[in-house]
Formats: sequence, structure tokens, C-alpha cells
Amino acid sequence: MRTSIFFLILLLTAGLAGCTSYIPAANLPLVRGDQETVKVVTIPLPVIASSPNEGITYGGLTAFLLHNQKDEVTTLFAPQVNYNENFGVSGSLYGAFYPSPLRSIEVNLAKSGRINEDYEIKLRDQDLFDRKLELNAFIFGFRDGSARFFGFQSRSNSKNETNYTDQEIGFTFSAGYPVPVLPSIQIVFGERYKDVEISPGAVKKLPFLRDVPRFANIPGADGFTAHAQQLALVYSSVDNLVIPTTGIRVRASVEASLTAFGSSADYRHYEAEFKGYYPLMDARFITVGRVGYNQTLGGDVPFLERSILGGESTLRGYGRNRFIDNSYLLCNLEERIRLFRWEVFGVRADWELAPFIDLGSVMKSLDEAEPKSFEFNPGIGFRAVVSPNIIGRIDVGFGKEGPAVFVGLGYPF
Repeated sequence: MRTSIFFLILLLTAGLAGCTSYIPAANLPLVRGDQETVKVVTIPLPVIASSPNEGITYGGLTAFLLHNQKDEVTTLFAPQVNYNENFGVSGSLYGAFYPSPLRSIEVNLAKSGRINEDYEIKLRDQDLFDRKLELNAFIFGFRDGSARFFGFQSRSNSKNETNYTDQEIGFTFSAGYPVPVLPSIQIVFGERYKDVEISPGAVKKLPFLRDVPRFANIPGADGFTAHAQQLALVYSSVDNLVIPTTGIRVRASVEASLTAFGSSADYRHYEAEFKGYYPLMDARFITVGRVGYNQTLGGDVPFLERSILGGESTLRGYGRNRFIDNSYLLCNLEERIRLFRWEVFGVRADWELAPFIDLGSVMKSLDEAEPKSFEFNPGIGFRAVVSPNIIGRIDVGFGKEGPAVFVGLGYPF
């Protein structure tokens, strides 16, 4: 579990002891600029987290937050040690670096005693060619022994729950540039590759995916490779990509996976998404909505490459990858309410409450959507926003199978 848990636990443990120190900049090689000393806030915190797939995790971490001359957090380090009954003791190190509001680097290194491991680096740069070119890159390798599969379609039954280890290695890359005659619209080219292996999971009370006869031969159950190219058009009037308060963002994309380029099967993804942000009372209240549609077409499409709902960014009342089919329709609505601005341990943050509603369904195609197939997930979110780069959150959603709790960095959409 990533060290972003720190920001969520901060909401519940504001009374714990922390300290602020000032270290000579020469002793910190990652610091740039003309600072003589760097403000470093050190916060030790307990970790108590839960998710539908992983179960309960507890342990401890120490977060180190480095500030610039404007007193903004520009670097975060968070080493962590956890225990989970499925994975044993795990250690991780999360680092986030923000050289400027338009550039960021995130690194996550994690290894558990049983199965789970995670190695990631994520890069974002929007400061090239007079801030017109946007580059995003993500390189990853992980093993997740808590993965679940219930079957296809919206009526997949929780009694059919299976477990497996999802082992993946790959990368995603995208480059976006404004259309010359329509500068408000960005054209984005993307490349995605991953190699997936499926093996027995860590949750022994559940059967292994391939040991269940009805699932043994589904496409992708014995592993697969995906190598896809994407073309997208994006219109955006939002005031900030990381912490948006007003505007709209519309994205339409098509992605092709071809055996000629190394994929296990030929298929296509079509996706459309609309997001809107409407502020009131000097952005103390921000109404945020999203409508998304995804369609996957092709033969023998691996199950993890189809249209999927469930988890921290779609249907927050269920675990990751709960619903899988050829397409989905999704609607999210939440009200981000700034309760107060407060300084804790020398870190200034906006503290938000965010009641939300998630509504979505998977189906073979959009014309087969039925009202009774849609999942209705109300819930409540708690957010700590440290400008200009960091958002920590806890989201608690309620579905038909019980509550689900997610922690993470960044807004869910």
C-alpha cells in the first residue's frame, strides 16, 4: 500500500507530535535554487488502512516534507513499514518531487514478505515549448496477490469471487500538443505496453481463478501481452490540472491493440469523458461531475483489457476491477466543501469534506444498458489539500456488498 496513506491519516491524527527543522541546502542534493536553508517538517504517524481486496493493514511511517522559499511543499519522502495478514511485513519508500507546478516526479518502491511488490516511476512535464507540449510517462512493475475476478457482466455474483496474483511490467507514454488552428484543443498521442502473468493469489480462503472451471479458459487467464497505440482529442478550460476549481474538460480517444505489434489479440478501445467544476462562495463549495463511456471491441480480449468498473476512481462502493464487460457507462458527482484552512506541523492545508454519488454499470454494448443493472454508490470523502501539488484523501463508499474504504493521492477524478 502506497505511502500516500500519510495524508489521510493526517486527518485523524492532527494531535500527534511532529517537528520542524532547518537544514543547510548544501546537505540536500535534490534542492535547487538559491535557498541557504530548507524547512523540513518531520511527522511520524501510525498507519491504519483498509480496502475491499487487501483487507486491513497497519504499521507506521515517517514523512519528511521539504519546503521552498514560498513555503510550498516541493519534496516528500515517506518510508513505511506495514503488516497485513495476507502479505506479511512490507516495507516501502514513496518520494514525490515538484521542481515547479508544471513538473513532477513520483517514485514508489515497495516489497512485502509474501508475493506483493511494487516499483513505479511517474513523470509529468508541461513546461516545454512555451508550455504547449505536455509529456507524461509511467514505468511500472508490480505483483498484486489480492486481485479478484467475479465473472463478466453487471450481474456477476459475489459468490463467484476468485483470487489471483496479477503480475505486470510495462509503461505508458503520452505527448500532447495544441491543434494549430484550434489552440484550445489538444491532440494527444499515446503508447502503452504491459506484459501480464496470472498466478495463485495470497488470499487462501478464495479459490484460484484458473481452478474454477467456468473461468479457467477466459481470455487472459493464463497471461497476456498488450501493446497499444492511442489517439485522443482534449478540450480543457480548467484553471489547474492538479487542483482544479473551475472549468470543463472533455476527452475522446481511440486505442488499438494489434498482434502485429506484439499484443496477444486484436481489439480496440473507444472512450469519451466529460468533467465539469463549478465553484461557489470563492470556491469554498465546488460541485464536480463526471460522465464517462468506454467500449471495447474485438475477439479474445483479455479480461483485464476490457471495460472495468470498481475501485477508488470509478465505483467507490466496490473493490478494484469488480465489474468487467465489453463497455461501461459511469457518472460521478461530488461536492467538495472546504471546511477550514489550518496549519498542522507547519504544513498549511485546506481540509475538505466531499459527499459523493457514483452511478455506473458494465454491459455488452450501450444499447443493452438497463436501469436495474446500474450500481448506486453513495459515500463521503475526506481530503487534505496542500497547494500547489498534493491532495490526500480517504473515500468511503457504500455498495450492495458492504462499505469500501480507499486512500490515495490526488482527486479521484
